[in-house]
This record gives sequence, C-alpha cells and structure tokens, in this order.
Amino acid sequence: MAEKSNRTRRWVLLGAGTAIAGGLAIREYRLIPQDYAGEQIAVATAHMQAQQGAIFLIDIRTPREWRATGIGEGAHPIDMRREDFVQALELLTEGNRAAPVALICARGVRSARLSNHLTQAGFTNIIDVPEGMLGSAAGPGWVRAGLPVTDYEEGA
Repeated sequence: MAEKSNRTRRWVLLGAGTAIAGGLAIREYRLIPQDYAGEQIAVATAHMQAQQGAIFLIDIRTPREWRATGIGEGAHPIDMRREDFVQALELLTEGNRAAPVALICARGVRSARLSNHLTQAGFTNIIDVPEGMLGSAAGPGWVRAGLPVTDYEEGA
C-alpha cells in the first residue's frame, strides 16, 4: 500500500512539474517579440526625434499602464486595443501612411507585433522601439534610462 501511495505521489508531482514547466514556457514565448524587419530605434533616439517633430511616437499601452509609469515625453497615447486604432493613427498623421511612426509598449513585444500589422496594412514608415518603457533584451527602457515622462490625464 505504501508503495502504491509513493507511485501515485510521484505521478502527481511529475504532472504538476510538467504543468508548471509548460506554463512558464508559454509565458516566456509570449514575451518574445516577433521579428520586425523594419527600422528600430533606441528610446533616447525616439525621445529626441519626437521632441524635434521628426516622428510620431505612439505609446500603444493601456491606460492602466500609462497611469502606472506615465507617458514618455513627446509620445501620443493610443491604446492598441482600440477598435479604431488605425483610424486614430491616420487622424494623427493626417492620413499620411508614409509618415514616420514609432511604436513603444512596455517591453517591445506588442510594438513589434503591431509594427508588422501596420506595415501589412499599408503604413510604409513604421519604426519599432524594442526597449519599451520598462526595458527588454534590447536595452534598459525609457523609465530606467531616466527619460522624462508626463502624467496620464484621462480624457485629455
């Protein structure tokens, strides 16, 4: 009886370990940005170019994220989950799909995915900021680089 109990316990532990490992693997996969063949720039460059008016810097994160860290100075907050995201972007760029648009998210995952999507949708000058606001393998990110942020004001 004790041997059967030990075997059952081993199978339960093995199953639990496998489930945990699988869950971690899926989590890590979701954090890996898609390859983006277009231009990429560092956060300091994105900040400088946004301040100079050379690019439209779009913070594609959510309002909850904007409240938590602020919005990079010079960035336009447009939640990528908006059903009218493309229309909002076209309004900002006055319909110019060739305008230089740089996308930033938290860690470069969503910005790479959306960069690919917008390029496929006909935008010809999409730039990814792979460091994101919080840093990634590409670099420390906007916040840790000490670049200025502005508070997010709902409805502004």
